[in-house]
Amino acid sequence: MLHFALARLTSLGLSLVVASVVIFFALEVVPGDPAAYMLGMNASPETVAALRTELGLDAGPVERYFTWATGLLTGDFGISYTYRTPVAEMIGERIKVSLPLALYALALSTLIAFPVGIWAATHRGKAQDIGVMAATQLGIAVPNFWFAMLLVLVFAIGLRWFSAGGFPGWDAGFFEGMKALTLPAIALALPQASILARVMRSALLDTMGEDFIRTARAKGLSRRQALWRHALRNALIPVLTIIGLQFSFLLAGAIIIENVFFLPGLGRLVFQAISQRDLIVVESVVMLLVVAVIVVTFCVDLAYAAVDPRLRRRG
Repeated sequence: MLHFALARLTSLGLSLVVASVVIFFALEVVPGDPAAYMLGMNASPETVAALRTELGLDAGPVERYFTWATGLLTGDFGISYTYRTPVAEMIGERIKVSLPLALYALALSTLIAFPVGIWAATHRGKAQDIGVMAATQLGIAVPNFWFAMLLVLVFAIGLRWFSAGGFPGWDAGFFEGMKALTLPAIALALPQASILARVMRSALLDTMGEDFIRTARAKGLSRRQALWRHALRNALIPVLTIIGLQFSFLLAGAIIIENVFFLPGLGRLVFQAISQRDLIVVESVVMLLVVAVIVVTFCVDLAYAAVDPRLRRRG
């Protein structure tokens, strides 16, 4: 297991280096000068040049890349061009919303999908299975922003159980913070739960057709016992893959939901930084999200090895 983990860490470290180079230089070729954007069309070339020097944009791209990458290693993400505040502080404030929201949505998605997928697999071809597949197909097809607006209409405007948007901050209390994140988390979780339930069902059905399950049944185990003792663990490999991908999506891809509910998360921060040409913020947030994706991938790989010992030996 140690050798497997070290091999994966080396691979993921190289991935981080490549990702940082791609992110920085991809944004460098985007048209538009941040200094000229901040000063407006009527600014003189001398004023623009002075602001470029103040922001450090007059240095070469390679020099600025190494300055930025070195700062990332020490936790210094630079200074925002627009707000003139440390990017690390801005990210720290926004991730207090985005990370709990992603974890909340992932927990809801998993809690819904596992029993639904197992239930559908144990009733294959019956009315229960058909109903679950129809419901999950609908959950995948419905856009989450439309579902979010429907939740606001019913539970915020109609029943007045939740607020229609905004985030009171964790200083208002844990319960108030989680209450504000409940509707966004549900809007994010249900489409992901639909995908995960279908994957869970398919993986279980494939596993139940394997030779070792037939051997277990021949030894006297019932279908339910064979499912819980043998099939479920072997079906977790594709399910863990989907869970890892979903967490990455929920952390990085909740821009629309954050705008619907006016949540001050990372998604809105990136959106605002792109519209304001605040490249240092965009680079740092995207790199942070890449790190999160890579760390989640590493954890999923370790979970693979824990579930399937053959992967440890192969690693």
